[in-house]
Amino acid sequence: MGLFSRTTLSERSEKAAQKTLANIRAQRRSRFRILACIDGSDASYDTVRFAARLSPHDNCDIVIVYVRPIDQGLRTGGLNVKVARQNLLEAGGELPGLKDLKKGLEILKEEGLDISDWTRRSDHEDAWGDPVGDNKVVFKSPEGRAVVLKLKTAPDIAAGILDQYEHGPYNLIIMNEPSRWRGEFKSIFSVCVVQRVTALAPCSVLIAREESLKNEGFLIYNDGTARAMQAVRRAAVLAQSVGQSITIIAVAVKESGRKEAQEHNRKAKDMLTAMGIEIRRVTTAIGDPVTQIIKAGARRQLIVVPDEGHSRIKRAILGSIAYGVIKGAVTSVMDVR
Repeated sequence: MGLFSRTTLSERSEKAAQKTLANIRAQRRSRFRILACIDGSDASYDTVRFAARLSPHDNCDIVIVYVRPIDQGLRTGGLNVKVARQNLLEAGGELPGLKDLKKGLEILKEEGLDISDWTRRSDHEDAWGDPVGDNKVVFKSPEGRAVVLKLKTAPDIAAGILDQYEHGPYNLIIMNEPSRWRGEFKSIFSVCVVQRVTALAPCSVLIAREESLKNEGFLIYNDGTARAMQAVRRAAVLAQSVGQSITIIAVAVKESGRKEAQEHNRKAKDMLTAMGIEIRRVTTAIGDPVTQIIKAGARRQLIVVPDEGHSRIKRAILGSIAYGVIKGAVTSVMDVR
């Protein structure tokens, strides 16, 4: 009888925990949540700057994550794990990634987001049997906005970022450009973190490139599909909220397709006009879509491309416009999903 009693209690506890988790996720879905991924390199802090500039309102949350491979640097380092868990921000330079997360806070302050007067809460979760596990510090503003520093443990960095999405959800993952790109098929299985996350992430992904924040305007690609129109709508709303101009581009592979491309643009323009969103320019190009998009967006702050919705394997075999633009552009690119 006692056995059944304990089982029932466990089931009730699990149901209560699941209900709490569902409530948290429902609350988060009503907010714009950005996951900014840093690795300690100077270029990776552009992800934090982008996060700050793309989330100017109180309904926007920023999570800065540093993924630490399991037990990195801790086997013989003599780290006082208990102290590190309890006082994450005061742990000095002992904990790999901690100083980088602190610098992320400094970047946010430079961008006008000062959390020094916000409430603060620290949390710890065991992960992968690692002595440190997952640790985070949550800062909350009086208006309910959150900035989170997350020191995450995972077998590898890409797995850690993708797992963090499951703890979200998030609207956008921001990463910096990798030092070397691989072929699209290899990206699903290779150790190239950015390509693997871009291929597998369920949400939109932004690849931040150095210096692009000095540019102005969003270039939004529209191929006339339902996915593209949805991407146009979402990107235009974002551009308007952060004060960036909007250019819509459609591309016809041959001259014979010009009228169809122009019709795609007309529908996009009509949709945004009905929403009260101003468009600076609508343009139609002829040629290879990847080449034309990259050329037109070279001096923009951000190129926006819709995800084609292919399966991972099909996308790897057939290739995709989104991947081609992400890989070849000289400015930042957002793949909208």
